[in-house]
Amino acid sequence: MRLTDMADELYAAAADLPGGVRTATARRGGVTVTRVEIAREGLEKPRGRYVTLEVPSVSVLDERDAEVIEQAAEELRALVPPEGPVLVLGVGNRRVTADALGPRTTQKIFVTMGAGRPPVQGIRPVAAVAPGVSASTGLSLQQLAGALVREVRPTALICVDSLCSSEPQRLGRTLQFSDAGLCPAQPGSTRHLNAARLGLPVIAAGIPTLMAAREGKDLVVTPRELDSVIAHGAALLGAAINRALQPRLSIAQLCWLAG
Repeated sequence: MRLTDMADELYAAAADLPGGVRTATARRGGVTVTRVEIAREGLEKPRGRYVTLEVPSVSVLDERDAEVIEQAAEELRALVPPEGPVLVLGVGNRRVTADALGPRTTQKIFVTMGAGRPPVQGIRPVAAVAPGVSASTGLSLQQLAGALVREVRPTALICVDSLCSSEPQRLGRTLQFSDAGLCPAQPGSTRHLNAARLGLPVIAAGIPTLMAAREGKDLVVTPRELDSVIAHGAALLGAAINRALQPRLSIAQLCWLAG
């Protein structure tokens, strides 16, 4: 079994799809969109919808690339409940570059909840937090996410995390959204978050930033331009999430408001 978080790597090119799996691929402008729908349990990925967008290298994109942002926002919006507060969770370790996508993305979210911020008609309530890792907090991601969900009471949780790919050419060149929750492929990962655990829709969003090296089980491969992938990828994902949640505001307005 290949170690990958990308559903399309497992099924999109398969000659014989397992029962309960459907795939479709379309190209729109410079973006290739692949949708994988898994309708039953017991497969390599949990049941749910997975959407992958293949784009030019993320290292040269940012919040100004309207075509990519609009398509990413449209795909993400289809996975999120249409109304109600949303909590964006930046998963990962901000001190490790390949794992810093989640925390860096939360810095780009247009936050509209909080003390002294009365509700504004037409603006969706959004909160964002990067909870850190258990080594520095003493609490697991599941404990922290559960506490935040109980306090904030969102209608959906969007988890942003760095992903693992099995194909080096896709590192920093794809985005994936899924309503199956956060289910990392790495053995022993404690980052699993889903609707069954938290009691609300959990949408995962991310960009592959590493792959397991074939030379040894303890080695990983990252893109040469990793710093740019994380910086530009966070800006791109943040803009797409903002646009998906606040469709009444333009990309330019959202970039200005999010800083």
